[in-house]
Amino acid sequence: MLAITGASGAVYGIRALELLRDVDDVETHAVLTSAAKMTIGIETAVSVERVEALADHVHGNRDIAAPIASGSFRTAGMLVAPCSIKTLSAVATSASSELVARAADVTLKERRPLVLLVRETPFHLGHLRLMTRAAEIGAIVQPPVPAFYNRPETIDDLVTHSVVRAIEHLGIEAGETERWHGG
Repeated sequence: MLAITGASGAVYGIRALELLRDVDDVETHAVLTSAAKMTIGIETAVSVERVEALADHVHGNRDIAAPIASGSFRTAGMLVAPCSIKTLSAVATSASSELVARAADVTLKERRPLVLLVRETPFHLGHLRLMTRAAEIGAIVQPPVPAFYNRPETIDDLVTHSVVRAIEHLGIEAGETERWHGG
């Protein structure tokens, strides 16, 4: 499962869908919040329709009857890329009134990996406490902080590295990226 929320950095979710599209035996279920759709239009030259076409299944954020809202629906886990503070707050407090938060809550209760690419900075103490709470209940909090040991040449290199590392937490190999080999 993949959710794209309204935080800046929609390219992370788009790149994740692109990478997952090329992985055999992976079926993607995507949810884009209304803020995500707006952010995609502001930050990228890609249409929302094109982003949705990258997924095998797209669910509306208000569709709490979607298959991904149930623990009996098997998944490898869930990636929220980017993850807004609003979504982080819902995850940390188990406030699941919309599908993104409900699917995240189900992912945690089923003890599956939930990876949150928390994107909004700087963080204040309330944000840090929410991240701590999310980690305490099982989420993997992975702000997309760029690595430079791989000598990125483009923004796509930075984005891809963060996304590949996030997808790996779901147990899925979705592309190659330069690894740290020591100094």
